[in-house]
Amino acid sequence: MKKLELSYRSRKALNVHVGEAAATEIIEFLDNLAERVEQLERGKVDVIQIVPSMPAGKRNSSTRKAA
Repeated sequence: MKKLELSYRSRKALNVHVGEAAATEIIEFLDNLAERVEQLERGKVDVIQIVPSMPAGKRNSSTRKAA
């Protein structure tokens, strides 16, 4: 899977506009967020519906009621 990273230009722009300490914090946050997204994508499981669902009204109408 492709590693998500900010480009050098983006890192430099952050340093210039928000300062080095804030830029470092933002970059670390974004790196952690990208890593978490990759983990979630790796663990993603497709859900296949085995039994077709029936609307709520039809479920009760097929059962016989005792007198």
